[in-house]
Amino acid sequence: MSDVHVSRRTRLRERCAAHGSAARAVLVTRQANVRYLTGAAGEDHVLLLGPDGRDTLLGTGGAEQAGDPALRVVPPGDEGPDPAVAGAGLAARTGADTLAVEEHDLTVARHRALAAAAPGLRFADLGHAVEQLRLVKDEEEIAALRIAAEITDQALGELLESILVGRTERHLALELERRLIDHGAEGPAFPTSVAGGEHAGIAGHVPTDRRVEEGDFLAVALGACYRGYRCRIGRTFVIGTAPADWQIELYELVFAAQRAGREALVPGAACRDVDRAARQVLAAAGHTEEAAPWTGRGVGLEIGEEPRLAPDAMGKLDACVPVTVEPGVHLPGRGGVRIDDTLVVRPQADGGPELLTITTKELLAL
Repeated sequence: MSDVHVSRRTRLRERCAAHGSAARAVLVTRQANVRYLTGAAGEDHVLLLGPDGRDTLLGTGGAEQAGDPALRVVPPGDEGPDPAVAGAGLAARTGADTLAVEEHDLTVARHRALAAAAPGLRFADLGHAVEQLRLVKDEEEIAALRIAAEITDQALGELLESILVGRTERHLALELERRLIDHGAEGPAFPTSVAGGEHAGIAGHVPTDRRVEEGDFLAVALGACYRGYRCRIGRTFVIGTAPADWQIELYELVFAAQRAGREALVPGAACRDVDRAARQVLAAAGHTEEAAPWTGRGVGLEIGEEPRLAPDAMGKLDACVPVTVEPGVHLPGRGGVRIDDTLVVRPQADGGPELLTITTKELLAL
């Protein structure tokens, strides 16, 4: 992957050179961006693209994962305790007159520390330049997402074969996360959500000690992280007996909305139009207020990266962009339904959107 990382850093340099001086340096501090550009998976790394053309990784732990001969690695202590501050000092010493930083990732205190470490530098905002590079995935990234989805499907499938009645939401969430790791995940892609009964359908529900009961809706949302890449799946089931009429009706409605959102995933589609396709199905049935605030989000090295599929979203979809489609409805005091999938936007000539999470969406009674 080292050639890929070198190519990514070259693209970032070219983008920055079009808007800055020849003596401009770039400091990348957002961890997902550092990993994208270097392959290093440490928690405190920063990347400096120096004005001398050298790329330097500063920080502790995980640097050996970069495996990149074009990348200089500076261990802790050589440049100071905070790798970002050390990076600013190094940029000044190597002839930079301007340092572009990710202002959206820096605290005010850290920004002040950078300025104090290199008082002669001008600071500029790099903005979301790296996030924009990350938007369209290459096939190696998509392959990692496929494996993450396979792990997630396996973990969920095993849980569905176990006895669920009487177990707590918290216990089930912990078991799912253990199964993800057992099948090869680095860890969960995000905090696993298990929601039973009146909790079902709440977006981002934090599991409680509520026990699963007969007749409950049980909504589960989980995802694996594999080589840094994260996916998401959400499914809703009925516990024990056959579902009640209102449960079937609500489930079929959310399923129809999810299908409409998936079918709208084509290159060139406006992000807000994908949201509208799913949302108008729910609105037509009178579920405007109970619907989730967004229909989907981009996934990759983070859950919830660009693009957003929401009513106020800007921009259009490109091919090879992985996103979730995750509509839901929650009825206060009764529960609700969420159905989430991870897909990759593909042209119709290539078969349309590629579904990565394949666990059945049939309404099962467990």
